[in-house]
Parts: sequence; C-alpha cells; structure tokens
Amino acid sequence: MIAKRLVILLAGLVLLACESTYYNAMEKVGIHKRDILVDRVEEASDSQREAQEQFRDALSQFRSVVSFDGGDLEKLYNRLNSSYEDSRAAAREISERIEAVESVAEALFDEWQEELELYSNSRLRADSAAKLRDTQRRYRGLRDSLRRSEKSLAPVLENLQDNVLYLKHNLNASAISAIKGELATIDRDVTALIATMEAAIQESEGFIAGLR
Repeated sequence: MIAKRLVILLAGLVLLACESTYYNAMEKVGIHKRDILVDRVEEASDSQREAQEQFRDALSQFRSVVSFDGGDLEKLYNRLNSSYEDSRAAAREISERIEAVESVAEALFDEWQEELELYSNSRLRADSAAKLRDTQRRYRGLRDSLRRSEKSLAPVLENLQDNVLYLKHNLNASAISAIKGELATIDRDVTALIATMEAAIQESEGFIAGLR
C-alpha cells in the first residue's frame, strides 16, 4: 500500500514538473498561462458540444432498438453499442479537458498571488489583488459548472451500459420488450445531461469574455 501511494505521489510530481516546464517554455515564446487557460476552456467547451451530439446519437440509436419491428436486430445492436463506446470516449475526453483547465488555472493563480509581493506601488498591488479575487470567484463558478456536467455523465453511461449488455446476450423480441420501459429514463437523463453541458458551455464563454 505504501509503495503504491509512493508511485502515485511520484507520478503526480513528474506530471507537475512536466506542466511547469511546459508553461515556462510557452512563456518564453510569449504565450502566458492566461492564454493557455483561455485555450483550454475553449477546448473544454468544444468537448462538451461534441459530447452533446454524441449522446443525442446514442439516444437516437436506443430509440431505434426499442422501436424494432422486424429486420436485422444485430445490426441495430451494433450501432447502439458503437454509439455507447463513442459516448464513453467523449466522457473521458471531457474529464481530461476539465483536469487540464484546473491545472493551468491553479498555476496561474499561484503565480499571480506570488507576484503581488513584487509591487512597490500599493495602489496597483491592491487593484491587481482585487482582480485576482474576482477572477478566482468567476473561475470557481466555471469549475463547478464543468464538474456538474462531468458528474451528470455517470448515470447516463451506466444506464446505457446496462441495456447494451442485456441486449448483447438477448438479441430477440422479448429482450426489446424488456428494455422498452428504460427509454423514458434514458431520454430524461440525456436531456438533463445536454442541458447541464449547455450551462457549462455558457459559463465557459462568460469566463473567457471576462479574461479577454
């Protein structure tokens, strides 16, 4: 257990060192942490938009399956399974994008806080400190919105997985009948997820506008 924790700690330190090296290298070519933060928030928004379309497709594929009325059921199942796997991949990308946003935001705020001590002009220092607090406040709203959208992914993916697994071993009309009752729940959860993602996208756009 101790060895495992040590490995995790060392991996975290290596990642932190790599990020720090990256930020320093970008700084030398005139790209600052604020610029990187804007880019990463935009990338997080893009991943949210792509995920919205992906989950809409998964819902559409599920509807096609439960509406089955003759034909190639295995083909419908394969489409649903493929859409489910793509949805899982989209969810992973969202988590990675959020972590990237948090990483650069923390680095930016640490640097900003440290540089407040370098001011000799108290008025400018106070003004910069106020801007830092305001940016941190708005960032917390963004972070919370992004994490809410991430959290909303789990129930949708779990429900889709249950139904995909059930169909995998029961490709017949009775199986379709058994999962028809799940459509309302999946429809509701996907609709809520898309709305939560849209809120995160709007929060991202507002945050970027404030930084610029």
